[in-house]
Amino acid sequence: MSMPAYRIRLYVLTATVLVGMGVLLTRLYEFQIERRTEFLGKVPGNRTITVREPGIRGEITDRNGVVLARNLRKYEISFNLEEIRQAWLRHHAGDPDAARKSRDIVAILKDGPDSVIARLQELGLAADFRAGDLRTHYVTHGGLIPYSYRRDLDYEDFARVAERSLELPGVYLTIRPQREYPYGALASHVLGYLKQWEKGDVPEDATRRFTHYIGDERGIAGIESSMDAVLRGPEGRKTIIRDEKGRDIRMTDYVKPGVGARLELTIDARRQLLLENVLRRTGRAAGVVMDARTGEVLAMASVPDYDPNAFIPSIDEAKWKAYRSNRRLSPFTNRAITAFTPGSTMKVAAAVAGALQGMGTRRFSCDGYVSYGSHRVGCWIWNQSKGSHGQLDVAHALQHSCNPYFNKLANAIGWRAMVDGCAMLGFGRRTGIELPREDPGILPGSASWRQSNPGAMMSPVQTAFLSIGQGDTMATPLQLCALAACVANGGDYHRPRIVRRAVAENGTVLIEDKPQVTADLVEAGIRPVVFEQIRRGMWLAVNEGGGTGGKARVPGVEVAAKTGTAQTSDAGQKSNNSWMISFAPYKSPRYAICVMVQNAGSGGGVCGPLVHLIYRGLFALDEGQGLPLRPQTEFAGNLKRIESVELPRDVLAAIEVGQPDAGETGEEVGELRFPRALPVDESVMPEPTLTPVVDEEGTLIPRARPVGEPADAAPRRRGG
Repeated sequence: MSMPAYRIRLYVLTATVLVGMGVLLTRLYEFQIERRTEFLGKVPGNRTITVREPGIRGEITDRNGVVLARNLRKYEISFNLEEIRQAWLRHHAGDPDAARKSRDIVAILKDGPDSVIARLQELGLAADFRAGDLRTHYVTHGGLIPYSYRRDLDYEDFARVAERSLELPGVYLTIRPQREYPYGALASHVLGYLKQWEKGDVPEDATRRFTHYIGDERGIAGIESSMDAVLRGPEGRKTIIRDEKGRDIRMTDYVKPGVGARLELTIDARRQLLLENVLRRTGRAAGVVMDARTGEVLAMASVPDYDPNAFIPSIDEAKWKAYRSNRRLSPFTNRAITAFTPGSTMKVAAAVAGALQGMGTRRFSCDGYVSYGSHRVGCWIWNQSKGSHGQLDVAHALQHSCNPYFNKLANAIGWRAMVDGCAMLGFGRRTGIELPREDPGILPGSASWRQSNPGAMMSPVQTAFLSIGQGDTMATPLQLCALAACVANGGDYHRPRIVRRAVAENGTVLIEDKPQVTADLVEAGIRPVVFEQIRRGMWLAVNEGGGTGGKARVPGVEVAAKTGTAQTSDAGQKSNNSWMISFAPYKSPRYAICVMVQNAGSGGGVCGPLVHLIYRGLFALDEGQGLPLRPQTEFAGNLKRIESVELPRDVLAAIEVGQPDAGETGEEVGELRFPRALPVDESVMPEPTLTPVVDEEGTLIPRARPVGEPADAAPRRRGG
């Protein structure tokens, strides 16, 4: 059945109308959106230009006001590419082919003796650039976002351009703050680094509010990242009146960019320098120094490290690849908040968990090993000489680092009580320190562990492994330092913090200097006399024969410590991570310390001397001595195994260490499932701003030709 003729005519008419409307809408979009700036420029009369300016980042200081991150005044040349194009069109108004030619913005920039590039060459300020990036920028953003051409001008350069700025339409001179870290690599993992604002960061309403938009840098690592919102300053705004030729007439209003909050950290720059230089005696390590009375982090270091200045304003691609070339070294990983197998340092947590259950005075026997079915967990003294420790109380079990004592204690109170006690001490969860990418660690038996291991059960051997920090157990140096601080002060667990306070430009305190106690172990049920036995065990480990931490001893200062030698793997090979947690002075503790070294010998032999050196430096600084503060160069680290760290003979004589400490051959516990040495994947690190590589078309300064090369030889690509 054929369709009636009137219906056919109706369909044809409808289709014609729809096509016409489509063409009309397309043309409207072209004229009102795509070519809006072009046509506005042709309207006679003055125009209003609104410019968005980024806020100024606040400074970061240490606890004493030493500035660790500040802003320098930098001079920048930027292009408003649409204004340059319009000026070129006006200059070529008589050319009927000008519209077609104006589509190539790079050609316009380099077109003839009056072009922008030619003028800048006359001033000695032309620089190579990446033509492909410039074209992409123009196609994407037109005149809304300025194209940053040079950011390395000094004041003399700036003055030369300023004198002739009216001769260069679309070329802008800007005074911009640029981040600087005056002490180089010092505290790099704490401070972090910045990334330049990206075009994708422009809000949707920017085109309605501004003619030109300049965004804010943002922190993508360290404190610069976690405190980004506090450090960013309020945006500025200015309105400029221009005539029909694009010349500035006057500025009608100006809202100056604001300054972000001044951020005061808890760290002490001189103590930070001390800790970093001690750790550089190793290849891969981490250390934390805390105020045992408040939970403030006085120093936090991780090696290898990097220089955050390398990212300002952008980082060379070759430099970035060099940083990333060896994932085992992982210079961007803050090992202080990365989880590792803790080994026997967890025996302190096991002692606390036992005391919470009323077993702080319980004695257990060491027969050299404990059998769990076919699995045998040995004590280091059994593995070394088939010996045993006999009957022990908690203090002497900590002194001798006896595995069977803590295996039996843990199973006597049960795995749930072990897990609850360790959780109270912050294990298995993030401490909440104000740093990004903190690892929560792994607490076997916790809800998160059971969720990650469906069907897994806390067997007696799993409970035994937890008590000595092996098996699935993982903890960060920061968590273990917080444990040492809690034991040092008699049972108050302070939430670790690295931000002391933040003060806005107008004086408003945004973050208060206020310690926070999250657990009181005496109130939770541990009698002070029992708690003192745990503290005494750490004192015995350093100051009595048979202890594992004698090399941490310091003349004139009573030091308490617990060592750990954790079985792990390194690049698929069986290895150890060495540990020591410590506090001093014993009777009135000020400092708590944790040091961890990857691929090392025993905790007593490697970390003991390092802790000794740290304490000597700390107490020297307390007396007004010590090395002056200075910039740090970055430390590349290495993958070598470290069997021991030697102290000078006069130092060894002064601390009366006549024989090797017990346990220096390691604390073998039998066959285990070895975890990775470094569980953090640096591939998820945010990409920084990479310096564009100059392409052939953007090369302005000719290279010198080798002898014999033809004069008309094509230029090669060169980096910039």
